[in-house]
Amino acid sequence: MVVFNGLLKIKICEAVSLKPTAWSLRHAVGPRPQTFLLDPYIALNVDDSRIGQTATKQKTNSPAWHDEFVTDVCNGRKIELAVFHDAPIGYDDFVANCTIQFEELLQNGSRHFEDWMPHKATSLSHMLLEER
Repeated sequence: MVVFNGLLKIKICEAVSLKPTAWSLRHAVGPRPQTFLLDPYIALNVDDSRIGQTATKQKTNSPAWHDEFVTDVCNGRKIELAVFHDAPIGYDDFVANCTIQFEELLQNGSRHFEDWMPHKATSLSHMLLEER
């Protein structure tokens, strides 16, 4: 298994078409709960360590963050992005996640990676990764 050692720079750009979960709709009222807007943020982990969290974007299912995170990684195996809805009461609601293996990112020998990461069938986040 390939591991990553070095300085990692990740830019979380945006997500599109995030869908509220049934749990996040539990307090929605009105005839059209499918129009419910999320207050999304992304939690970013390398292996089991939290390295950052984007700001919460209010009332949108297609948020743009452009938040950058820089961290030293030792023996890193995977990056996980998890999207949550910032719930006003209680625990935040899980929306979607994506796990990326460093091995996949480093296969082409490039020190730069940019792509859309699929979370579920209809949601994506745009991520830029650079190895320094």
